[in-house]
Formats: sequence, C-alpha cells, structure tokens
Amino acid sequence: MAIVLGPNRYGKAEVRLVRVTRTTATEHEMADLNVSVSLSGDLADTHLRGDNAHVVPTDTMRAVVYAFAQDEPLPAIEAFGLRLARHFVDAYTPIDTARVRVREYPWIRVPGTHGPHPHAWTRAAGSRYAGVVHGPAGTEVCSGLADVTVLKSTGSEFHGFLTDRYTTLAPTRDRVLATSVHACWRHRRDEGDEGGGTPTDWDASFGATRDTLLRTFAETHSLSLQQTLYTMGEAVLTERGEPVEVRLELPNKHHLPVDLDAFGLHNAGEVYQVPDRPYGLIEGTVLRDDAAPALADLPWQ
Repeated sequence: MAIVLGPNRYGKAEVRLVRVTRTTATEHEMADLNVSVSLSGDLADTHLRGDNAHVVPTDTMRAVVYAFAQDEPLPAIEAFGLRLARHFVDAYTPIDTARVRVREYPWIRVPGTHGPHPHAWTRAAGSRYAGVVHGPAGTEVCSGLADVTVLKSTGSEFHGFLTDRYTTLAPTRDRVLATSVHACWRHRRDEGDEGGGTPTDWDASFGATRDTLLRTFAETHSLSLQQTLYTMGEAVLTERGEPVEVRLELPNKHHLPVDLDAFGLHNAGEVYQVPDRPYGLIEGTVLRDDAAPALADLPWQ
C-alpha cells in the first residue's frame, strides 16, 4: 500500500484592515475589510521533505494585502480580490492557483448638525462578501451578503406538512417569518475584464442584486421558507444578467405566539417569544440550466 499526498493549500486567514481615504482634511471615506488568501501549486516538497523553497510565507501574503490596500481609490471588493489573486499566481512561479475571500463590514455616517458627519461612522448591520479563484482552470468570482436580518409580520403560512406521532407543530395560515439572509451568487466566467465575469460596475451589480433578494422576500406570499428561498434565487437570475448561480442559507428565526390564556388575556398575534435556538436551517441553490459548473475551488461564503 502506497501513501501519497492529496490536495493541499495554505494561506493567511482573516487579515483585518481599515482603509481611510482622506479626500480632504476633514472629509473622509472608510472601508473595513477582512481578507483571507489561500494558495496551492508545486508544494509537495514542503510537506514531504520540509523543503520550503517554493513556499511564499503567510507573512508575505499579509504584507501584500496591506500594500495593495493603498490603491487610490480602493476598488470594489470583487476587483480587489481579483487583483490579489492574479498577483500571487503571476508573481510566484510555484503557485498556480490563488483563492481570495474578502468580507466588507458596512459603516454609515453619524448624523451631524449640518448633515452626515464627514469623518465619524457607526457600524451597520450585515456584511458584503466576495470570493475569487484564479488558476489553470480559469478565473471565477462570486459576490454575496451575510447576516442581513429580515422579518415580515404576515404573508407567511406553513401547513400540509408530513405528520406522525412525534409531530407537535400546529399548522398555521398566518405567521411571522424572519431569517438572516446569507447569499452568494456566482458570476459568468466568459464576460468582462480578463475573466471573472466582471460586471460594468461591481458596486451597482451588488446593490441591485441585494435589493432584488430583499424585495422578493418581502413581496412573496410564503407557503414555506423553502419556497421563499427558491423564489429569491429565481428573481435574481431573472432580473440580473451577471449571475449564473445563487446559493442561499436561510435560518428560520422562530417567532412563537405566547399563550396568555392563563392571565385571562387573548393574544391576537401580537406578543411573541423569540428563542435563538434550536432553529430551522434552509439551504439551497438556484442556477441557470445552461450554467457551466463552478470551479471546484471557488471560495463560496
């Protein structure tokens, strides 16, 4: 029996940085990023013999991330991830594939006396995501969002499900539906600047796709969270030309009506208990039937 080295990669995870763009002495812009880099290639010798001649130190990866963050102006995170991934493959001969994840944490300006404050912010909810893989099989990009909590107080049902002696859940024709949207959408590989399905404007593409997801959640009369998930993905692929695949993870944030009968009170769907666990977790993928398969190493969210 032979023992061999299987697939492997290594990198620098979660390089945290804040980039302040000083437009004027007091008017600033800010980007808050978390960047992870993973490399693979001709690296067998470091595993089998401890020969590090082909190893790019992870400390170097961190330095590259910081150095490239000096771009004027800092590009959209998808473009930033593409630049990093291409650098690591082009600059280091033993490396043939680079995977980059970038998460951007949103901040909004603090209200000031005369409008939004020019250099003070408060952290907003959710985050934006980009994943890039660049290697011999091509270049591919996915965009996404995470931890965007949404709720609708009506327009959701759940009934007709399988029942047996373990079933205690009562069917309902009207319930609160809440979830924290985790979504990632893969862009076409055959468009844009040197592969990667680059839209004309990454920021505009992200904003429009995010709005489609959230609007569809709000406007879909839901018979199940599974149905809502599919309808959200379908809407993105119908309305937007860039994505070919949408992956969604929707935890069911339960809102359970509180029984107030013991207090002589009637709860007409107004008071809810909100347990944080356990929770239902609905996951699914919606894609165009003619979409090329995703690159195996695409760093989904």
